[in-house]
Amino acid sequence: MIQQGKTIGIIGGGQLGQMMALDAKQTGMKVLVLDPTPACPAGQVADDQIVAPYADVQAIEELARRSDVLTYEFENVDLKALEDVADRVYVPQGTHLLYTTKNRIREKTFLRNAGLQTAPFMAVKDAGDLKRAVAKIGYPSVLKTCEGGYDGHGQEVLQSAADLAKCDGILSTGDAILEGWVPFKLECSVMVARNENGEVTVFPVSENIHHDEILHLSIVPARISPELRERARQMAAQIADAIDLRGILGVEMFVTADGQIYVNELAPRPHNSGHYSIEACNFSQFAIHNRAICNWPLPKIDLLQPVVMVNVLGQHVAGVREQITHRPNWHFHDYGKAEVRHNRKMGHVTILTDDIDTTLAEIDNTGIWRE
Repeated sequence: MIQQGKTIGIIGGGQLGQMMALDAKQTGMKVLVLDPTPACPAGQVADDQIVAPYADVQAIEELARRSDVLTYEFENVDLKALEDVADRVYVPQGTHLLYTTKNRIREKTFLRNAGLQTAPFMAVKDAGDLKRAVAKIGYPSVLKTCEGGYDGHGQEVLQSAADLAKCDGILSTGDAILEGWVPFKLECSVMVARNENGEVTVFPVSENIHHDEILHLSIVPARISPELRERARQMAAQIADAIDLRGILGVEMFVTADGQIYVNELAPRPHNSGHYSIEACNFSQFAIHNRAICNWPLPKIDLLQPVVMVNVLGQHVAGVREQITHRPNWHFHDYGKAEVRHNRKMGHVTILTDDIDTTLAEIDNTGIWRE
């Protein structure tokens, strides 16, 4: 158990690291961040920041030497670097979780072996493999890079043979995966956490709506039946045990019209769709992650009130700031990023509500998120 007053080292200094650090400071922990950008979002609220590239071996070693427990806020962490410092600092998440989730073939294979339902998939290395995979899986389907890629980057939706010509870029990057299209009714996600003692706690199910492959808003509780919500939560807990989880994990799912649930992807860290928990739950996803990696007891998560969380991208910043004087009940979050860019995540707004439909209409009527 990592006691109060000890130091949490965070690899990555973005908004997820910032919100981890804010909770850690509130709890009485010290925070050290490794990120190449001076005064990055997490660095702004941490006790100190090591300004260096993530691949800098000396920087990772310094982070380990000065920390009592090590975690990360994104998947692109050097596995060997983590293994090399594991004898000098507590790395509760280990490397197996990252190794599995960094690669879509390994991730899908793990999920299948753990008894979860996924879209059909096949590994693809070249144009020949792609033709064979399409012949078996059919159209529509999605070609994705096996590693990297986010918010719609590194993937192509294939509706017919005419779309095969668009795949050269993905095939040139190395290993890829072809996944069958799941005719989903909605997308949802569940945050689940587990500590060293094997205690598991599960958050409510979030319904997620995307614009241009980027999360637009999350609605909690998801607008599906209580039975489906409970099944999704049980699946998340099953995954946590199967992968011997330490810390928090985001489980992204598809729900079909006939009530089938497919696991789409895993995020081995806090997740954008869990931001609602800061105001709407008795413990936030960041608080639970910190508790789990420090092996503190994990509480049962309660949803205090229905909630809508909406992302603020670069093109929304000015409009959202104008709403501050008109929306006393909105919770405004700004990540403190130096450069405002189109489609860059700059913050989010959380709105507790007793009427989801009214709140969705209120968001739409501002006109901010219509483009």
